[in-house]
Amino acid sequence: MSQFSSFDELRAACLELPGPDTAAAEAAAARETQLTKPPGSLGRLEELVAWLAAWQGRNPPSLDKCEILIFAGNHGVAAQGVSAYPPEVTAQMVANFEAGGAAINQLARTGGAKLRVTPLELDRPTADFTSAPAMSEPEFIGAVNTGYAQVSDDADLIVLGEMGIGNTTAAAAISGALFGGGARFASTGTGVGRDGFGRKRAVIQQALLYHSDILGDPLLAAAAVGGRELAAMMGACLAARHKRIPVLIDGMVSSSAVAPLKALRADALDHARVGHQSADAGHGTLLQELGMTPLLDLGMRLGEGSGAAVALLVLRAALACHTGMATFEEAQVSGKSAS
Repeated sequence: MSQFSSFDELRAACLELPGPDTAAAEAAAARETQLTKPPGSLGRLEELVAWLAAWQGRNPPSLDKCEILIFAGNHGVAAQGVSAYPPEVTAQMVANFEAGGAAINQLARTGGAKLRVTPLELDRPTADFTSAPAMSEPEFIGAVNTGYAQVSDDADLIVLGEMGIGNTTAAAAISGALFGGGARFASTGTGVGRDGFGRKRAVIQQALLYHSDILGDPLLAAAAVGGRELAAMMGACLAARHKRIPVLIDGMVSSSAVAPLKALRADALDHARVGHQSADAGHGTLLQELGMTPLLDLGMRLGEGSGAAVALLVLRAALACHTGMATFEEAQVSGKSAS
């Protein structure tokens, strides 16, 4: 049974969101003050544990069941020459994921996460959004439903990733639709040269001009200039919020995919953290608009959820300290004096 059947139903679900468990977060923060270290000396690691506790609704939180969800889609706009690779690479990379040969396979194994790959109609690209909406309402809602259904009820954490030739163009177009100035979010993506980058910027501007009458609506904009894999990531992020599961977002494409949720409700991404800042220039600009600070900046721009998968190791480090360190009382170490 489909989760949503229309923009109206989806919009209502995007606005009706559960909040965090503040008691669990406070319990996590209280334990941090008792551990054998100066208060706050583990920096963001301490905040991350409280965040996990808040959205899992328990302290200590757990990272026993982590899932990396990759969604793959093809884009009609790729025919405009915006990518250095042909569209058939999307299906070829999906096969590589399934065979265990991609970077994300190694990172999932290292991070102790289960990897699932969901291709979305790779033999039927979205429409070229410079001259038509990328997806109709049923197509967009169907992709959102696919992503929503992939989130397990008992997951401790979700990592979002993607594969799709042409999807950095869609990501920049969505970002421009939501925050203005589409060309400022453009990047070289898979490594297009100067001419390709110029075409990409022109394509983004052309698309935003063509769809200018609906850009004030985040969902309509995501359907008009997005892609199936982006819609699926948005659906998965929404499902995680409804199920109170924390989320790690990857780079430019993943961030733009979930940005419509933030545009609809200011706190819609409170259950999410950005795993890394991509080397794609537009990602830093988008993160400023989203008001989100990445956990890592390693110069990565691969996609596949790879940067967020590396950030999962940071979460594991934070949790290991939280649960494994002794308290001052247990270690018989004197705490901070009152003076």
